[in-house]
Amino acid sequence: MSRYAGLLLAAGGGRRVGGPKALLRQGGRTLVERGLGVLREADCAPVVVVLGAAADEVRREADLGDATVVVNGEWTSGLGSSVRAGLAALAGTAAEAVVVLPVDMPGVSAAAVRRVAALPYPDALVCASYAGRRDHPMLLGRRHWPGISTLAKVDVGARPYLLAHRSEVVDVSVDGVATDADIDTPADAVLWGVTIPAPRRPLPDEAAPPGHAA
Repeated sequence: MSRYAGLLLAAGGGRRVGGPKALLRQGGRTLVERGLGVLREADCAPVVVVLGAAADEVRREADLGDATVVVNGEWTSGLGSSVRAGLAALAGTAAEAVVVLPVDMPGVSAAAVRRVAALPYPDALVCASYAGRRDHPMLLGRRHWPGISTLAKVDVGARPYLLAHRSEVVDVSVDGVATDADIDTPADAVLWGVTIPAPRRPLPDEAAPPGHAA
């Protein structure tokens, strides 16, 4: 078992892009399959994936392999609830840290994850840096999980905790092995060669609140 786990956040409904981001396809694979592949290639173990919108469809359409699947019933509240659900699922493991990766960042490579996870210690707080811009993937040491879960709100995930502990955060450049682009609009999808599934009628509990972009 690796000292660091992987956490793929794939619960959002993708309201602006036109469908659940987990089900978007690039090169014949869904983005959730791609993200899990990146974490596994970077030796994350165990790997947890948090689903929400169209969770049953994702399970049918995507090969999730040996990933631990968590369904976030509160996914419409934003990214924070998925972070909390993922960390809760890892609480019973021996992982000393976790690499967190959103499903909609197809420019992140296994090499970038390995750079961020080079110091997989319980006290670590590490963020990928793109030309000085801080973004995912992030390495969150186990000691910080309770505090992150407490402060993780709506669509900002671990950000409030990182801001409160900015002196402890280490930025690691991933320039040259990753980009921080995300798939948030149909134009982004075209740029990255990502196809959007045919529109589906949402279930009554799947309506994302205004401004929710996950």
